[in-house]
Amino acid sequence: MTSIAWVTDSTSTLHPDFAKDNHVYVVPLRLIVGGECYKENIDITAEQFYDRMRHHEQAGSSQPPIGEFIELYESLKDKYDQIIAIHCSSELSGTFNTSMQAAEIAEAPVTGIDSKVGAYPLREMITSGVHWHQMGLNVREIKDRIEQLIHNMSFYMLPSSLTRLHRSGRVSGPQLVLGQLLRIHLLLKFDGGKVFVEEKIRTFKKAKNRLLDILKKDAALIREVCIMHAGNVEEAQRLDEEIREMAPGMATEIMPFIPVAGIHAGEGTLALSWIRHHATAKA
Repeated sequence: MTSIAWVTDSTSTLHPDFAKDNHVYVVPLRLIVGGECYKENIDITAEQFYDRMRHHEQAGSSQPPIGEFIELYESLKDKYDQIIAIHCSSELSGTFNTSMQAAEIAEAPVTGIDSKVGAYPLREMITSGVHWHQMGLNVREIKDRIEQLIHNMSFYMLPSSLTRLHRSGRVSGPQLVLGQLLRIHLLLKFDGGKVFVEEKIRTFKKAKNRLLDILKKDAALIREVCIMHAGNVEEAQRLDEEIREMAPGMATEIMPFIPVAGIHAGEGTLALSWIRHHATAKA
């Protein structure tokens, strides 16, 4: 069997043991809060980051330096026959492009995949890809299947307020004032690697119910839904209970939202993600 190494970034939310056991190499993004720079999931956890973000208005992130990728590819190219690099959306971060540039400089045999997302769906793409490699699929076949997962992925976000979106430049000043006066909540959606406003809805409760309605339409095609929260585990647990009441047979998972997204959407944000499995399967 062809040996394959996987290269990804810290937005993949992979468990370190899984990565270690399956030849997955995770390059951390940088998180900046309170004037300090941290390597994601190495120097700071998502929970710690959101705790510090509560006390600092200025928070940001940056992609890993290209030298870190070059060094990694130099170390991998003689150990493995092939390398699959899959990263968070190139529309929202320069990480994927930097990784590809580093692979070219290192002259490493890398197949690149832009996941067009991050967090739970990216994790599922990697874990599925590892499974397919163990089944004997080649790199081309694995990439084709992962691209099917990308096509069948849904990812919605419900920011708790418009304030952080305003600070990140995604909501204008007049929109912020009007939204606060009318108690408007935005339902955001990943589409083609970018984040768009799907709907503008009065009150958080109505926005959450609308999100559940969207999930319900796909329920027959879903094995699991992931509930993500930016420092708001209590609301995530309530949402979990509502999903279980709506679809008792559906598996659920709760995890902290990746800080890179939480920086723009703000503390308290909720997100739901799932993959429809009518077009592809894990086996």
